[in-house]
Amino acid sequence: MVNIYNFSKNVIQNLIKENKNNSSFIPILLLLSSIPLSFAINNISLGIFVLASFLTFKKEDFSIQKELFFPILLYLLMAVSYLWSIDSKETLSALSKEFPLFLIPIGFLFFKTNTAEQKKKIIEYYSYVMVAYVIYYCLRAIIRYLIFSDSRMFFYHGANQFDYGLVPKLLNAIHMSVFVAIAFFYFLTKQVKSKADTFFSVLLFAFILLLSSKNIILVVLLLTLIYIFFFSKTAHKLRLRNLIVFGLLLIIIFSIGRIKDRFKVEFQSNTDKSLSADVIEGIPPGVHYISIKEAWTNPTFTPNDYFNGTAFRVYQFRIFIELIKENNAFFTGFGLNASYPKIKEKATQYNLYMGVINDSDSGYQTKNFHNQYVQNFAELGVFGFVLLLILLVVNIKNAIKSKDFVHFAFAFLMISLFLTESFLWRQRGVVFFTIMYCLFNTFPKIQERSN
Repeated sequence: MVNIYNFSKNVIQNLIKENKNNSSFIPILLLLSSIPLSFAINNISLGIFVLASFLTFKKEDFSIQKELFFPILLYLLMAVSYLWSIDSKETLSALSKEFPLFLIPIGFLFFKTNTAEQKKKIIEYYSYVMVAYVIYYCLRAIIRYLIFSDSRMFFYHGANQFDYGLVPKLLNAIHMSVFVAIAFFYFLTKQVKSKADTFFSVLLFAFILLLSSKNIILVVLLLTLIYIFFFSKTAHKLRLRNLIVFGLLLIIIFSIGRIKDRFKVEFQSNTDKSLSADVIEGIPPGVHYISIKEAWTNPTFTPNDYFNGTAFRVYQFRIFIELIKENNAFFTGFGLNASYPKIKEKATQYNLYMGVINDSDSGYQTKNFHNQYVQNFAELGVFGFVLLLILLVVNIKNAIKSKDFVHFAFAFLMISLFLTESFLWRQRGVVFFTIMYCLFNTFPKIQERSN
């Protein structure tokens, strides 16, 4: 008990010390740490972050950095899209959810810019917070397994808030995988590792596997391989041995029960499984699994047709092209969050499964594009698409320039995630991306760097 008290006391003292050096330290860490919690708590944290930026603002700290203006410009385009939106009510409602794209960069403009060492400290504390979340959800899964004797408690998320799953449906296994992945790469890339650091990296990696997001698992494995062979101290030594060990680990990993099930039919000709998360869960046996080719070419479908994650995204990309052409929406799009009526029209036209009335199953017509690039283009036009690309290019360019592998991992994860998820159209997603983007892509003034 005394050790826990002393440890907590030291942590608090270190946080206060870091915050004295830069008043943004605790507000940024608080906002990052609250992302997996309820929206209300995360909104309060965002309010504290913005308030602190105004209260502690000093003229000499203000630094105009062009990287921070790109998310602001994206939000302004979202706001302007209200003028031509085909569903102005939905656009107005979504603007409040996307407000972090505007508020967080403003806060970073007002705060004193973090040094490279302070950024590392923020990521360090954030990573330990993620470890705490992982331990909590693992213990939660064990307790629920002992009560219900169902192994599904250890994997993915449930079909609803009260169903089986490692994390709640609202938190989303894919999003949680991304949050945990950043912490995993922090521990993986530490130059001097304690036994605890090694344990935490293994724990976080195992948790990502249990969350069963195939896209994130593959990207994390690829990034791990890149780090081992190009960034680590042993990068130029024993490459063949490391490659053999890594290959054996992959074989073992993909032989594990449910993880194996989610991958084993990935490359079957009918593609009845996919790298992307399924958009409709609990499909009964006997339905027809739509292949990628059928999703792209079929003139019509039936309510008995089931789209797995990849096939559905192919279908969504198909109707996106059709909608842009049919509605002359290349430059403007349909307005922020206003594409749903058009998606529903296409679902009716192609006779897709429309769900069950008075049931939690809402059908395919209620799903967004599940692709951030397409989502931006469809709702904000070509300029929204270009702004998104600029954000990603700036991010990856600075990551390579900084030689910070955690930054590189974040940039690579976002590029990949945006192919299968409309991540910025979710509150947790937009907060996480924006604050990480601003944290990694701001730099101290030249005179400060030379001191």
